[in-house]
Amino acid sequence: MARTAGRSADETRRMILDAAAQLIGRRGTTVPVTEIAEAAGVSKGGLLYHFPNKEALLTGLATDLMTRFREEIEQAAAAEPEGTPGRLARAYIRIGFIHARDPQGLRDYIALASHLMFEPEMEALAQRDAAEWRTALSEDGLDPAVIRLIIAATDGINSAPLWGAVLDDTGRTALEEHLLDLTQPRNEMDPS
Repeated sequence: MARTAGRSADETRRMILDAAAQLIGRRGTTVPVTEIAEAAGVSKGGLLYHFPNKEALLTGLATDLMTRFREEIEQAAAAEPEGTPGRLARAYIRIGFIHARDPQGLRDYIALASHLMFEPEMEALAQRDAAEWRTALSEDGLDPAVIRLIIAATDGINSAPLWGAVLDDTGRTALEEHLLDLTQPRNEMDPS
């Protein structure tokens, strides 16, 4: 299958990553690259041009997931002036809770992440990403205890679809509002 006229290299790469995410999320990392190429509408050679081997494809897929999440948060954080305390934490909450409103999307994401986490390179990649988040959030101007609570609650709400979410939409909205409230500056004279 030849390269489709008019499609850029970035568009082709995106199609490959999307096809890989869908197939690997459903069937695991043993899906042949020929099937991923076919689902993406490219030849096996076209796939291998962008990802020279399966390990590169898996690393590219994991990196893409982490990068896209980070970009969503950075975009949400940009709505507030840089240097505003809690700016990144609020964006982390908002984007995390937007994702939580899509249980099927979260199940697909969790399935994909579960398959990828058993690949040798992925643990190191995930740990580096987690370290970057720890640093960025710890420098966000909030109490470290508040940051820990925000991370645990936001990450937890995004794993709820694994076994069925305990919180309904009303409870999830109330939790999001509570977490956002925790990021607001407190007047030391105000007992609330």
